[in-house]
Amino acid sequence: MGGITIYGTGSAVPAHSLDNHDLTRMVDTSDEWITSRTGIKNRYISKDETTVSLAVEAGRKTLENSGIDPQQLGLLIVATFTPDNFTPSAASMVQKHLGLNHIPIAAFDINAACSGFIYGLTAAAAMLSALPDCKYGLLIGSEVVSRIIDYSDRGTCILFGDGAGAVVVGRNENSRFVSCLGSKGDDEILCAKIADGDGYSPKFLTMNGREVYQFAIEIIPHSINAVLDKSGCRLEDIRYVICHQANERIIAAAESRLCGRPGQFVRNIEKYGNTSAASIPILLDELNRAGRISRGDKIVLVGFGGGLTWGAVMFEW
Repeated sequence: MGGITIYGTGSAVPAHSLDNHDLTRMVDTSDEWITSRTGIKNRYISKDETTVSLAVEAGRKTLENSGIDPQQLGLLIVATFTPDNFTPSAASMVQKHLGLNHIPIAAFDINAACSGFIYGLTAAAAMLSALPDCKYGLLIGSEVVSRIIDYSDRGTCILFGDGAGAVVVGRNENSRFVSCLGSKGDDEILCAKIADGDGYSPKFLTMNGREVYQFAIEIIPHSINAVLDKSGCRLEDIRYVICHQANERIIAAAESRLCGRPGQFVRNIEKYGNTSAASIPILLDELNRAGRISRGDKIVLVGFGGGLTWGAVMFEW
């Protein structure tokens, strides 16, 4: 697959935050219980924001950061499993609100749950390589997971938050990009089903936490090793490994198993919780804006989620 360059990053979160102490007034839990089991201290919960509005804000910030003229975009992908509508797609509505309806642009959504950004980046790289007239793409991971969370279920409500993260990508044949993706159909371990009756409203998200943990601690090292083998790189060649921010213990287990060096497996889960397809690009944006990434740095992104889906990519900044 042809290489890509990331030209800019951006992110957005709702105005309203919910910390662990707030949750103790809603469900039988404590700050110590949540922190020790997840690493999460805070999360942002939408009141007025939507999947599209968060995506638009993240998209605007990304375009500003990139310095790329939005009129040069030929591709717009939104990774989400919590869209505002079945149709039109979130991507089409982002196109509208960014004032891009007058230019020819391919706009569509991807649902691979928490692996969505990895799937989306792979799709963007493939389409940029296949479409010579498409110079740049905007990829956004945006979720309002709170709309399908049961806040009386401490097994799920402590974990998830809302937010959006985005990147502007462009074709670059001199930059390496390697991807490995996978899926195994399962609607029992982690699922948000359509409710019976009207056929439109989603049920609350359900999750078997123990099964998710076992799946994750196996699939993350597997995915990282697969993409390293495919790229011919070693872990010591990688500047950062950015895992989907689902649970601190899951990330720590992968870091320990692979013998990652200090600071290589970066985190921000304590501030945002699990924002699904938005978690990786939000963290990538934080690193970029803090000046912690340099051109030529090799970065691995790895995700897993409902589906069950998983995947990893390696690229050069």
